[in-house]
Amino acid sequence: MKVRVIVTLKNGVLDPQGRAIHHALEGLGFSGVNDVRAGRVIELDVADTTSDEALDEMCRKLLANMVIENYRIEKAA
Repeated sequence: MKVRVIVTLKNGVLDPQGRAIHHALEGLGFSGVNDVRAGRVIELDVADTTSDEALDEMCRKLLANMVIENYRIEKAA
């Protein structure tokens, strides 16, 4: 089973990478971009028997820093 984990910074956490992207877009002449928040996508290929609880535990223990990040799990249809 294909699983995608989307990890993003929590609101209120400074995002220097997002700021750098925003600045670069402005420098390239793109207007209308109000804010940029950078995150990451982790794609997993797991056994079909992998439980939702196990996926959640993987995220909490390794894939996301629960102090400053949120995560969302998407299963491929």
